Amino acid sequence: MDTYSYAQSQALFDRAVKVIPCGVPGHMSPAVNIPPSAYPIYAARSEGALFWDVDGNEFIDYMCGYGPMILGYRNPVVDGAARRQADEADLTMCASPKMVELAETLVDMVDAMDWAFFAKNGGDVTNYAAMVARSATGRKKMVAIKGGYHGVAPWMQALGHHGILEEDHTHTLRIPWNDVAAFEQVIAEHPGNVAGFIATPYHVPTFYDNELPDPGYWKQIEAICRKEGIVLIVDDIRHGFRLNMKGSHVHYGFTPDLVCYCKALANGYPISALMGTEAMKNEAAKVFYTGSYWYQAVPMAAALACLEELKRLDAPAWMLKQGSDLFGKMETMAAGYGFHLKVTGEPSMPNVRLTDDPSGMLHQAWCAECTKRGAFFASHHNWFISTAHDDEVLARTLAICDEAFQVIKEAAEKGRLAS
Repeated sequence: MDTYSYAQSQALFDRAVKVIPCGVPGHMSPAVNIPPSAYPIYAARSEGALFWDVDGNEFIDYMCGYGPMILGYRNPVVDGAARRQADEADLTMCASPKMVELAETLVDMVDAMDWAFFAKNGGDVTNYAAMVARSATGRKKMVAIKGGYHGVAPWMQALGHHGILEEDHTHTLRIPWNDVAAFEQVIAEHPGNVAGFIATPYHVPTFYDNELPDPGYWKQIEAICRKEGIVLIVDDIRHGFRLNMKGSHVHYGFTPDLVCYCKALANGYPISALMGTEAMKNEAAKVFYTGSYWYQAVPMAAALACLEELKRLDAPAWMLKQGSDLFGKMETMAAGYGFHLKVTGEPSMPNVRLTDDPSGMLHQAWCAECTKRGAFFASHHNWFISTAHDDEVLARTLAICDEAFQVIKEAAEKGRLAS
């Protein structure tokens, strides 16, 4: 099959760098995908599991818009609900009845959670969760996982990032994942001053394998938090509704105090949510936290439709099944070419990497070759499955993977990697 070129994307980027810092800032920057020449920069349209760039190239999207597209692009059920709400009202001087409906729906759906608060980005609600924890406990310290990501607030970003001060991390304590003893130690080192523990349901660091919780890990963390009066916060923004409609904490068998949602909540419409137990409700009410667009009704209508459709489809089970099928076949295919493809995490949003080259260049080359043929694979981040990734999409993906394996095998044998 022919490989793609990106003349129009590059021309737009040349214009963009003159008026936008980095041209495309943040997690969609061309610098993120290596080599940049293998990846599109600008998309023109989308449908289902596919998007087309400005050069007319078609891609199967295994990043799902970086996670939000859980039902696929332009889902008619979600988009229809959003259009109907837009015809009535979106942002007005008063809150929408849709906010009440959405809160009731989430409370009925998510296990052990008794209220919901809505914002826009995932970082809005992880930051709010930390504020609620501090208000509830009167303490300062937050415990997080090394390599964990919870947004771009200064306390969440790693030291060494531009604009981040040591003072921003004064009250953030990082410990290794799956290390209960390290949690107990940090509590002992800061007696009576740990407000909250925040982590994703399983560990999803960039550039590294994903790690599931050890058996009993979450129950031990929960027990320690209850004993010490520490607020247990689950960042379910990336994982949410890809493991269990009742919450990822149900999938792993524990009960948090606060749960953060975003990405897949409304299939691409901008909304996030913090949910909590009854014990946290009054504390959340005390914390002033708001935004200019947080009361938009259109994303709330979209979220209601999205959640209903996910329940109707039993989406978590379906995505786990599709992921297991695809990545199992991908591992077998890689082995047939003499490569080891390692798949970690849950199959609805795994991390995938070739382990044969410690430098990572072989894996980057394979992802690039797949992308240039129409399967958009990031080499540094976990991937996502949506309900639009049907059997036909999976078959097309495997055909692309097969050709890309042939290309990198030949390149490796000749002592060079594709660029």
